[in-house]
Parts: sequence; C-alpha cells; structure tokens
Amino acid sequence: MSDDKIEVENVNQPGKTVRVDRAKYEAMYRALMAVVPTDPPGISVADAKAALLPHLDETLFPGGATAGWWLKAVHLDLEAKGVLKRSEKPVRLYRA
Repeated sequence: MSDDKIEVENVNQPGKTVRVDRAKYEAMYRALMAVVPTDPPGISVADAKAALLPHLDETLFPGGATAGWWLKAVHLDLEAKGVLKRSEKPVRLYRA
C-alpha cells in the first residue's frame, strides 16, 4: 500500500472502502473539523462548505475546486467511523 492514499468508508455503503488521495483527505478533514460544531443541530452542508473554504490549502484545492466532492467523501467517512453525526431534513452535521 502506498502512503499517498488512504482508505475511506461510506456510511451509506457499509463494508465498502475506497482509496483516495491522503493529502486532500487530510486537508479536508482539518478544514471540516474546524467548522463543524460539537452540538446539534449542527451546521448545514452548504454552510460547512462555505465556512471551510478559507481553511483549505490553495495548492490542493485551487479556487475551491473539487471541495464539494471531498467534503462529501470525508463527511461520509467520518460518519461511518462515528466521528460525525447528522440531523435530518435538512441535513446538518455535528461532532459525535
């Protein structure tokens, strides 16, 4: 296994993992954890994306490119691992 990849889970597909770029995952993880509150009802996904963009490394996410995809991938992984929880309708994220 290469150190430049990391396995992620998806809460919607238990048992399935996918390997993704470690640097982008870790950058999004740090940015997401900086903006997600610890208490419900949490933050909407749209508000989280807007709030985390300034925290992202411009070399990895130039102009915020692909940030939405990475936000979703990291969010689903962290939810599968029990680090994040969500409230429903509208989806809002908060720390477990």
